[in-house]
Amino acid sequence: MAQAVKWRSLSHSDSGYTAAMSEAANERLPLRERKKLRTRQALIDTALVMFTERGFDGTTLDELCDAVDVSKRTFFRNFTSKEDVASAPTQDLWAAFLDELETCEPAGRTLLEMLQDALLAALDRMTADGWARRVLLSRRLADNAPSIGAHGLHFCDRTGRAALTVLHRRLDLDGSGDLRPRLALDVLIAAFHCALDTWTSRPGTPTRTGLAAGLREAFAAVPGSLTLTAELRKTP
Repeated sequence: MAQAVKWRSLSHSDSGYTAAMSEAANERLPLRERKKLRTRQALIDTALVMFTERGFDGTTLDELCDAVDVSKRTFFRNFTSKEDVASAPTQDLWAAFLDELETCEPAGRTLLEMLQDALLAALDRMTADGWARRVLLSRRLADNAPSIGAHGLHFCDRTGRAALTVLHRRLDLDGSGDLRPRLALDVLIAAFHCALDTWTSRPGTPTRTGLAAGLREAFAAVPGSLTLTAELRKTP
């Protein structure tokens, strides 16, 4: 039987995410912060449309900023690059996941189960109007723009390391030489990408509940994938 995660620390980080908060939560923010979030969202929405219609390489940063009527300085306050703004919808989900890790309790679950529940809880927080469609557009752009894919790989690596830091700070895990927490995170990310690939390939309007269902299906397949017997195909 898998070993359950033990609780160690009650520390909670103040560095939560705000970019993908619900509309109701945004309305409780000060006016200045609401304006910043609206500008950020306008950059994301405009970028996804322009990149889709004109091509990622066919749209310059100047053209994007002009379309939103902001300066490059404002753009770089929110994003590091065109690849960053194109990847923002999915990155917001993982920012919420890190936020969930700061407060979730093991409650007798295995580490992998805790991580899965944290990701599903983060997905539940992606209630901003049109988020699922933005993820779909972002994913399709990544399929056709290698630089977005490369950016995504670097982001996955940074997120994995950040999550590992949180786990070792808050949970009673073995030392840094224990490979199991890192492998649990890698399994979680792999399952997410499997679910995302299936979700984006389906016809119709993408929904957050549909992605959640795909995630649960991928999570349920993980144990069987570890014990799947490999046999050569029989030739007729």
